[in-house]
Amino acid sequence: MKYKILYAEDELTLAEIISDGLRSSGYEVEAAADGRTALQLFESGSPDLCVLDIMMPLKDGYTLAEDIRRLNSTVPIIFLSAKSLPEDVIKGFRSGGNDYLKKPFNMGELLIRIEALLTRFGNPLKQYAPSSNRKIFGDCTLDTVSQELITPHGQYRISYKETAILELLLEHRNALLPRQAALLKIWGDDSYYNARSMDVFMSHLRKMLKDDPKVELMSIRGAGYKLLC
Repeated sequence: MKYKILYAEDELTLAEIISDGLRSSGYEVEAAADGRTALQLFESGSPDLCVLDIMMPLKDGYTLAEDIRRLNSTVPIIFLSAKSLPEDVIKGFRSGGNDYLKKPFNMGELLIRIEALLTRFGNPLKQYAPSSNRKIFGDCTLDTVSQELITPHGQYRISYKETAILELLLEHRNALLPRQAALLKIWGDDSYYNARSMDVFMSHLRKMLKDDPKVELMSIRGAGYKLLC
């Protein structure tokens, strides 16, 4: 069985990105865009861990955490927030939080913190991370949790978007990954600005992969990309 995460976030683009990242790392995710809905999902779904934004409509994260604590005293709670003053962090812990991660944050750091809390408080009969976190292709390895790429030349820390792009390419290995599909999946829209950003990330990945003769990242003009391995 997979661990279930309740994720409360009213910024829809961020919520989609983080939810996709959690699901690709092996978690089941229930998402809510406001605190009241999040509490209803908690009551009906019995999640194993909660990831809560603070500034949300209908019920803020502090109040939501207090409500959750009245229902369950042990479920792990992580706050994600742009509120970074010491008093904000203290209030987060006093309202029932176990961890506090300040925005902007690295997806890999969030995953490590989730893993640590589930190791301490989670049900050991459940599986917190799938074996597919490490993806091997050619003589390279991608670790989607630590966001590390290992090639014959060395080991690289890569960004969340580079990790997402490479994982998507591996899902389509030896087949065409349409350019628009990649943009919509990872950025949420296919604007010119996002397309240029993706080209930069692709160029960076291509430089890191060039030392493996078993791997080739191709750009198909007017169509998309192809990872041969």
